[in-house]
Amino acid sequence: MREMKKTESPSKLIDARIASLGDWRGEMLSRLRALIKEADPEVTEEWKWSNPVWSHDGLICTGETYKKVVKTTFAKGASLADPSGLFNSSLEGKVRRAIDFHEGDKLDEEALKALIRAAVALNKASAF
Repeated sequence: MREMKKTESPSKLIDARIASLGDWRGEMLSRLRALIKEADPEVTEEWKWSNPVWSHDGLICTGETYKKVVKTTFAKGASLADPSGLFNSSLEGKVRRAIDFHEGDKLDEEALKALIRAAVALNKASAF
């Protein structure tokens, strides 16, 4: 496993994290990353708290990897409508909401992109 250096660009750090996982978690994180970029082509990739972070006029979400789950935490998730019921973790939080993805889970790509776009819209509305 390649060592990640803080001086590397966030995109390279995310590439390295994906490569270092070498299993379904890397594939899931890579797919989530692609969907985030599709939903918001102007998204900024960052590296915070030793995790991939995506921002646009504020934090959108993180991409955390654990032994049995890939977690996408939305910074303002409690303020977002979730008509498809994607949020399945951190539901008791007053601000954040998360989606835990497990091995073999099928992504509702359109619903996830809609949630990302809603998070960007909320950030833009809060920026003024």
